[in-house]
Amino acid sequence: MLFQLSSNSLEETIKIGQLVGRSLDGGELIELVSDVGGGKTTFVKGLAKGLDVRETIQSPTFTISRVYRCRDGLELHHFDFYRLEDPGILLAELEESLDDPQAIVVIEWAGIVERVLPDQHIRIDFITTSEEGRRLEVSIPDGAKKLSQALTKPQKADR
Repeated sequence: MLFQLSSNSLEETIKIGQLVGRSLDGGELIELVSDVGGGKTTFVKGLAKGLDVRETIQSPTFTISRVYRCRDGLELHHFDFYRLEDPGILLAELEESLDDPQAIVVIEWAGIVERVLPDQHIRIDFITTSEEGRRLEVSIPDGAKKLSQALTKPQKADR
């Protein structure tokens, strides 16, 4: 199923991420696709807010991965493979995260690890429409009913 969402500001991208985060239960994989500066980390900040992460979200561009504690014993595993030509030992870390039902795995620049990604995962393409404007094309596998419902009937993201 494909949803198209519009964001005209960083704040709106955060709210969309928050809405998505609220609908996750663990075991999900989200692949984020865009050019550099496309809004991926901004979206993850909102996602983390929807998962009740208390820490400050930082891009894992230089550290490759970060893990954050979330509500209900869940963890947000955020990977960024932008600077790597080969995932090396991080591939094993990613596979372990993908096998953890309590982990929500978010991957930026997933090209070098696509062979281990399950076919059925959430993919969000960020298309730049203006300096801060983005169109988010959200591809959702059939089993993600809670997320589909959240995107079909958007709720107010603020608490």
